[in-house]
Amino acid sequence: MLKPGPDHPIAIEPARTRWRALFAGHVIADTADALILKEANYPPVVYFPREDVGMEYMTRTERQTHCPYKGDAAYYTILMDGEFAENAVWTYEQPFEEMAAIAHHLAFYTDRVEVYEVDDAAVNRHRRHEPVDEVVQHTDAGDGRSQRDHWPPNAAAPDQPDGGVV
Repeated sequence: MLKPGPDHPIAIEPARTRWRALFAGHVIADTADALILKEANYPPVVYFPREDVGMEYMTRTERQTHCPYKGDAAYYTILMDGEFAENAVWTYEQPFEEMAAIAHHLAFYTDRVEVYEVDDAAVNRHRRHEPVDEVVQHTDAGDGRSQRDHWPPNAAAPDQPDGGVV
């Protein structure tokens, strides 16, 4: 086991954006919780949490490799719509202690699977990123009671006391 250092730096950080993986025209991974691994002079690698990957399209293969910095990697082949990408996905199921953050994550070979950033606001319009200044309560608490006391009427109808409210 080798440790990352000045001669071979490795950094793992949470992604600041949402990421997806596309294969055969289908999104097979989508996450707002990706990790970005930057190792030495290699291109950064996006690691997707296993729970955000369509594992039903993956088949574990017998391929295994060893990285002296991360540990033993296992591989998956993707099969979808009659197309397959052999050993296109890898994972470090029990990485070395310094790389523990990538356990339970998968990465894709980008020459076989398209991995791209997504504008979260464009695909998740209901998620609010701005702080909430006030809460608007519904008039019904769900059991027929009001969530607030009734406010006094602000208009009066002619010849009707209390604005016509009975």
